[in-house]
Amino acid sequence: MDIKAAGRNMQRQVAELEEWREKSYHSAKLYKERIKRWHDKKILHKEFKIGDKVLLFNSRVKLFGKGKLKSKWDGPYTVIEVAPHGAVTIKDDGGNIHKVNGQRLKVFLEPEPHSFDEINLVSFKEYTKGIC
Repeated sequence: MDIKAAGRNMQRQVAELEEWREKSYHSAKLYKERIKRWHDKKILHKEFKIGDKVLLFNSRVKLFGKGKLKSKWDGPYTVIEVAPHGAVTIKDDGGNIHKVNGQRLKVFLEPEPHSFDEINLVSFKEYTKGIC
């Protein structure tokens, strides 16, 4: 066995290994950049003002089996402070203060009061009399 040939063969194998390592590093870098772009595109930028009423997403509803029909949104809470990096400080009616991620909040729209003056019930015979 020729020692010089074995040495050249070992150098060639190390060079190939370095080349493969560079390719895999570049491929992983491209993959991470593409996934980050996709993830950032899916994030909705929400802006809250001090005094806004918001609802807080409760992700633990499923874990404790409180039922399918229980709402996953808790609240309403009042916004006290908004940080530039997305953290929002909220306060509930009891005076408890929480600091949460702004992505877990959505604006609470006050329900409009319905004003029904009078509801008249009509029998089936009266209803069908008008149709026929």
